[in-house]
Amino acid sequence: MTEEAATVAHIDLALVDECLERFFTVSSARAQAFGRPSEELWRVLRKASMGGKRFRPRMVLTSYTALGGQDVHAASQVAAAYELLHTALVVHDDVIDRDWSRRGRPNVAGSFRDNATTGGLPLPTAEHRGTSAAVIAGDLALAAAPRFIEASGVTGDRRSRLLDLFDDAVFASAAGEMADVDLALGVMPTVAEVLQMERAKTSVYSFEAPLQSGAVLAGAPEPVVAALGAFGREIGIAYQIVDDLLGVFGNEGSTGKTAIGDLREGKRTMLIAYAATTDCWPDLAPYLGDPDLTEERAAGLRALLVECGARDAALDHIREHTALARAELAGLPYELGSRLEGLVTELVERVR
Repeated sequence: MTEEAATVAHIDLALVDECLERFFTVSSARAQAFGRPSEELWRVLRKASMGGKRFRPRMVLTSYTALGGQDVHAASQVAAAYELLHTALVVHDDVIDRDWSRRGRPNVAGSFRDNATTGGLPLPTAEHRGTSAAVIAGDLALAAAPRFIEASGVTGDRRSRLLDLFDDAVFASAAGEMADVDLALGVMPTVAEVLQMERAKTSVYSFEAPLQSGAVLAGAPEPVVAALGAFGREIGIAYQIVDDLLGVFGNEGSTGKTAIGDLREGKRTMLIAYAATTDCWPDLAPYLGDPDLTEERAAGLRALLVECGARDAALDHIREHTALARAELAGLPYELGSRLEGLVTELVERVR
């Protein structure tokens, strides 16, 4: 990305933050009429939405500005819709995973649980309050997110297309989340099943729909919109495989994520699905999902994942999907293709 483009992106992301801040300010004021529990709900949800890399808004703004879009206020509203959607899905995902923290701090469920235990409630009751609050908070964010698209001022067919893209993203994410739940309960999934789940759960709302929404908002022709969807699909799959690799082999200091959590959870990633088809599996299987897994044992599991070829298979898939993503850039305008090439490098380099 050029220095000028980076400056524009920075300004536009600041506008996205302003959109979200206005939304939470108004919502918090409305909550006062319903008493302290509602006020607390909006305070904690607001906190959950803060920080982060604003990755989904970046996708909207990257395609919009590179395709000549000029109305950054409309683009910021659409970008904010995807950021609030991300907040909603993360809050719900933590409930599904029975997590009480995110990046070392209490999440929405954890905040309400901790407040309840501080107030003297027994732990089971406090946990019920926490998960209930998180479900409600996620619902609020999910219901409000499309309103940002309405607030963009876009009308006619373009407005309908933006709402359809957003709806498709929600629909796919729900399907992917449900598949993730079922894959963890049944027989070991295949590599293809894991990748299909990850594409639906993450890629559509993180890459495909935001990139296409920016293009639709900019009035891009349909072949460009389609190419962005295909690019987003492939780079989204590569991104998720990189994320799964970092969840086992990454450096916690640089990723902010523990490299033992996925192993303790027994998370069924592409790595694990591949390993299950190899002769190393009998040595791996007994220790996956052990909540008391030690660092020493985890190091042994990592060595087995290398030995059985799972790590190399993941790297091969990253290269394959990255190449497919790059192939779509040839049909895009130069400025957009150049910016997305920089994105590819940024995402793939995380695993090096």
